[in-house]
Amino acid sequence: MIGRTVLRIVGPLVPSVVIVVAAWWLALEAFGISPLVGKRPPQVWEYLTSSQEHRDAVFGALGITIRDAATGFVSGMVAASVVAVLFVLFRTVEQTFMPVAMLLRSVPLVVMTPLITLIFGRELLGVAVIGGIVVFFPALVNIAFGLRSASPQATDLIMAYGGTRMTVLRKVAVPTAMPSVFASARISVPASIIGALIAEWLATGQGIGAEILRAIGGFRYDEVWADIVVVTGVSILAYAAVGVVEALVLARFSDRPQD
Repeated sequence: MIGRTVLRIVGPLVPSVVIVVAAWWLALEAFGISPLVGKRPPQVWEYLTSSQEHRDAVFGALGITIRDAATGFVSGMVAASVVAVLFVLFRTVEQTFMPVAMLLRSVPLVVMTPLITLIFGRELLGVAVIGGIVVFFPALVNIAFGLRSASPQATDLIMAYGGTRMTVLRKVAVPTAMPSVFASARISVPASIIGALIAEWLATGQGIGAEILRAIGGFRYDEVWADIVVVTGVSILAYAAVGVVEALVLARFSDRPQD
């Protein structure tokens, strides 16, 4: 079952990757971008395979970015889940908090990052806040919608037998919201990587984000393109991994029909 699920999720991504690589190559050729600046796929491959030093530079920074992205992803998803539950249980919390959340959402993260850095520092806590903000708002909307999509008949049945709102939440709302939770996770995985890169550009000075800036400053365009390709590949793999977990979990616990 796991093998079939992996093939079903990953299979459609393969032609998509081929199309993107072909479009990348053709666009550089069509616009006449010099190979000294716009690196083609064979040049990136050669850079990554020709030297252990090159691989260490790229994948060493990638490990930091993955850690930062995972921290932002987990913190954002957990915070969004907790707030969504409070929204469903206590209407006044939503009425009070949602305008504040929308106000914060309207402020560009690049503008907020220096202030976040001053308050929370340049270490992992600051990265968690920056990455968590990117993940939090889309996840909050999706998860809250999923929790409110619980069957009214099932809710009335539990209440008729003396259940509480917490019982309804645990027995009906949370299982019903699982597709929305995983949809949020799929959206949030690439977003968390973007948040990590922003934090590295503007706050920590580590990871792929900082390495790209340093490589551009040193005219090391091979390294720039290799960094971009590798972090994009990780984003695709993480997205596919969430899709596989989603399919396995929903096939077992959700009553929604699966493909």
